[in-house]
Formats: sequence, C-alpha cells, structure tokens
Amino acid sequence: MAVAEARPESNGGSAPSGSLATALAHAARLLETRPALAERQAREILLAVPDHPEAVLILGLALRVTGKSGESRATLEKLVAGHPFWADAHYQLGSTLAALGLAEEATRALTRATELKPQMSDAWRALGDLATAGGEREAADRYYAQQIKTSVTNPALLEAAAALLDNRLAIAERLLKGFLKHFPTDVTAIRMLAEVAARIGRFADAETLLRRCLELAPSFDAARHNYALALLRQGKAADALVQVDRLLQANPHDPGYRNLKAAVLGQIGDYTETIALYEGVLRDHPNQPKVWMSYGHALKTAGRLTDGIGAYRRSIVQMPELGEAYWSLANLKTFRFAESDLAAMQGQLDRSDLGDGDRLHFHFALGKALEDAGDYARSFAHYAEANRIRRAQLGYDADENAERMRRAKALFTAEFLAARARMGCPSPDPIFIVGLPRSGSTLIEQILSSHSAVEGTMELPDLSNIALRLADRRGRNDPSHYPECLGAMDAAQLAALGEEYLVRTRIQRRTRRPFYIDKTPHNFLHIGMLRLILPNAKVIDARRHPLGACFSGFKQHFARGQSFSYGLEDIGRYYRDYVDLMAHFDRVAPGAVHRVHYEAMVDHTETEVRRLLGYLGLPFEEACLRFHENERAVRTPSSEQVRRPIFREGLDHWRNYEPWLEPLKAALGEAATRYPDPP
Repeated sequence: MAVAEARPESNGGSAPSGSLATALAHAARLLETRPALAERQAREILLAVPDHPEAVLILGLALRVTGKSGESRATLEKLVAGHPFWADAHYQLGSTLAALGLAEEATRALTRATELKPQMSDAWRALGDLATAGGEREAADRYYAQQIKTSVTNPALLEAAAALLDNRLAIAERLLKGFLKHFPTDVTAIRMLAEVAARIGRFADAETLLRRCLELAPSFDAARHNYALALLRQGKAADALVQVDRLLQANPHDPGYRNLKAAVLGQIGDYTETIALYEGVLRDHPNQPKVWMSYGHALKTAGRLTDGIGAYRRSIVQMPELGEAYWSLANLKTFRFAESDLAAMQGQLDRSDLGDGDRLHFHFALGKALEDAGDYARSFAHYAEANRIRRAQLGYDADENAERMRRAKALFTAEFLAARARMGCPSPDPIFIVGLPRSGSTLIEQILSSHSAVEGTMELPDLSNIALRLADRRGRNDPSHYPECLGAMDAAQLAALGEEYLVRTRIQRRTRRPFYIDKTPHNFLHIGMLRLILPNAKVIDARRHPLGACFSGFKQHFARGQSFSYGLEDIGRYYRDYVDLMAHFDRVAPGAVHRVHYEAMVDHTETEVRRLLGYLGLPFEEACLRFHENERAVRTPSSEQVRRPIFREGLDHWRNYEPWLEPLKAALGEAATRYPDPP
C-alpha cells in the first residue's frame, strides 16, 4: 500500500528534503506492516510541518487501514479541497469512499483521478471493482481493460491492450500470442489472452491460461477472479467456489467477491447462503440496482415471491432504465403490471439513448403486460421487436443446427448402438428431461421431485460441456469432432465419460435419494452419447403442441442459450428437426425414451403420472399429485406456475396470436399438422 510517488502540483512548496524526506519515506513504509505507527509518524510530521500534503495523504491512508474510514474521509476531502489537481489524493479519497460503501461518490473521485492521471492503473482497477460490485459487467470490463492497458509499458502489450479495449479481439489475440512466444511467463499478457478467450466463449482455454497465470503469480487476485468466472461459466461450480473462498480469505468484505460467491452458490442451489450474501452486500452497499435484481432472482427461486418483487422494485427505483428488472417482474408469469408501469416502460423506450440490452427487455416486458391486458396486436409487435434485436445479437444458423442433427442420425444407427450396448457407466442415477423449453419439463420435474426416491436439481450444463470438449473446436468455423469421436472410444473411455458426468453433477445433490433430475432441454441433442456413456439412465421427452411450445419460447427472453428461439422461422425449424431426431431414436433404440405430452398430463394427470413412474420403475406416490406443495427451489421461468395445481388456461393461448404465426406454421410443416404423432 505504498504512497504514490507523484507530488501535488500546486502545494505551494518544494519537495521534501533531508530529515523530512526520510521521515515521510519511513511513514510510507510503515503503512505496509504497522499502519498505527504510520499514523503516529504522520501526525508527528504534521506537528512540525502543518498541512504538508504528503504527510496528510499518509495520514488519510493510515486512518483507513486501521479502520477509521470516517476520519480518513474527512482528512482526504480536506486534502483534495486544497490540492484539487492532485490525482493521487482523489484516488485515495475514492478508495476510502468505496470502503464506506459510498459507490457513487467513490466513482466520481476515482474518475477524477483518471482524468488527471490517465495512466493511474490502480484507479482504473478500483473503478472496475466498484462496477463489478454493482453488477455493471460491461462497465467493469471497460475499466479492467483500462487497468490492463495502463499497467504495462511494453509497446506490444500496449497495442494488444488497446485492441482488447476496443473489442478488436482477433487483433488482440494475434498480438498476445506473438508476445508470449518470446515472453511465455508474462502474467499480464497471459491474463489478457485469457480475457480474449473468455469474450469469445472459449472458457476452457481461459481456464487453462489463468491456471498457468496463477501458478506463476499466486497473489494475482485479478487473475484468480477471472479464473473463478471461467470455471463458473463452464458449470464447474465446486472448483469456482474454492477460488472465490480463497479471494475472500484475503478480502472478506470485497463486494465483488461476495457477489461472485452468491452467483456460484446459486448455480449449485444453495439459495439460503446466496440470499444471505446478497443481503450482506446490500446492507453495506445499498445503492446497487443490479445486485438488488440478482437478489430478487434468488428470492423468487426460493419461493419468496413478495420479497422478490420488492427487490425488483428497489432495483427499478435506483435505475429506471434497467429493462431487465421490468422483464424479471414480467417473467414471474403470475405478476401483473399497473398502468403506471406500462407508462414508465414506454417512456424508457421513447428515449434515444437506451441501449439494445435494456430496449429488448422493455419490449419483452411490455409484450407480456399487453398480453395480460388482452391487447394481442400491440403485444405481438413488442415481442417481435424484442426478438429482432436479440436475434441480430446472436447470429443463429438454422442450417448448422440441422447439419448437427443429421450427423447424429448418421452415426447413431441401431447397429452402432447395439455394438456398444454393454459399454459405459452402469449407474442408473440420472433422469434426463429433454425437449423444447416451455413444454412442461418443469412440471414433470416438480412432479418427480415430489417422489421420495427422486431429487430435483436444475438445468445442468455438464453434459453439454463434455460434448463441447469432445468437439475440440478452436473457433466457430472449425470442424467439430463430436459426435463422430465417440465411435473411436473403447468401453473404458465411454465409462469414464459417464463417471465424469456423475462426479461433475454430484455437487448438485442435497439428499440421499437414489435418483436425480437433469432437466436441460437441449440434452436431446446428446441422447446418442447418453446411450453410450450412461446406458441405464432414463430419458423423458417433454413434448407440447408445436405452436404452443414454439410461440411460448418466442415470448421468452432466456438468460442464456436457446439462440434458436428468437425468430419464428428458426424456432419452427428447430422444433421440426428435434421431432425428427427423436423419431430416429425411437426407431434405433425403441423404449429408450419415454414421451410425455403436456396436454395429456394436464387432462389426465394421474394416468400420466402412473405411466411415467412405471417407466422409471418407481411405485406410485400420492405426493406426486400434490407437486404444488413441494417447497423446493425452482430455477426456471415456470417457477411460480408449478407452485399452483395444474391448470388448463395456458394450453391454447397461442391461438390469440394466430394471425401473426404463418411463418411459424410454414417452418413447422407436418410437425404442426400431425401432432401428437411425429411427421
């Protein structure tokens, strides 16, 4: 915590010399190990030389380090008033204000420091930490990129940092790889290259780079923070938790680390501690609208609906332009907006400076609000505009998806599967619920998790992550080795993949129930792999009328994935390809997949529940019919709906929008007209 070397530019005196310089240097050194003595030394200097700016600065730091943040603030504010162009004074004041939880004031002070001294790396990092604590991911990325940019002096790294700051990722990657060929242990360059990998979704590469970075520099906390994020993005919550806890050991009150731990715990379903962490952060830093929103998500998932709504409302009060907070309310499904809410949302949409991220959320939320009001024409217009914006951001390729399914059908023939029937891990523990989102999978999960032998978890990323690793693609245009690579694996290798899945998902299990559910919808893409690596696992296909399922997905803004759902033609083709792939597995592996039609489950609940339990080899239990009494956390958009008894009113709701669904019908083809039979 050394005092910056720069002197105030307008202190009215000369730089210290002789015994005064020695005393100042000694006080600065004491800050690192004995801050109380540093405070005493600074006060002694000020008795001899009143108002000496460097002594006042040391005093302000010492007061903060010894827990006297209020006195530190008063001391540093006086220093800034007397030396308004001294960047270091503004920086230290900003750090003290941050310690006091005054995020806005701290941001202003730190920003002023960077204006006066653009190369002040510490100030950029502090701004990034504040943005992270406030959930401002894009702003944090910009600040941290500036911090990286200002922390290097090598011209090659400066050029790479500038490219990273401007999001010219291909250029940044080329420069950094070239630099690391000559200087392979430069941790700044390694971390920057990991940032490039993370931004383009290559989280496994980022993980590898950051692991090496931390091997070289174990105290590089910024790299460890990035490492934890890379692990979390890959669903490695247990590993991420280890890294976050290590960060918190050194900085237990850091709001960014506490927020990250809350996110990790949310991924593994520990919502009691997740909620407690958010409450602690918000108690210390109450003016954090995006943290209030994350807190609302956790409360909603835990079934505390009223508290969740209150948290979302608090977020909106603090940041009225935060479209995601309004969509979070709409996404409760059972929530209804007031007229004042509609006017507020429309007012935000009328702004010319609203970003696309907020804009699409407002359109989705208004679409839901107008749907509830029965104004279907205006509702559809908002849904369509929201999807247009989101689809442009994602660049989904329906042809690429169809080719992926074609390759799966070509590989997984009856003969191929029969030849490997006795391979793989024999565990019957996992139950997979697959299909399209919004097709009743959460209802099935809630019914089954009400059984004494079955534990509900969440949508688990682990099977997809295994497939991504097997694909071994360096870039989007590179060829994928999956699923064909499975054909070259022997029994031991296939069994190891099954064991890997069980190990990776073990952290999700909270009970001793013998079976557990993974309800990731797009796991239907990996049924062939499942037959090889976990041949005794059960697979349930949750299917709904294609117009109902597809339009329900079109109305939904998903937190991640489901990139096919933002265009009527895209989602229609996806549904058609999905049905075709499932029909293929019905032919080559009869009985391997149990199908549940949502409409039948609604109309003939007990019959369908008994049939479902029979497929799983489980005895019937009355609790499965009282699934709405199950108090488990539910982490999907249907969380509030499955806390009510089964209802019919949503089955044909798509008919209200039928005048606008011709593109969807055309894309579905026979998949729509022949339902519930496959085309």
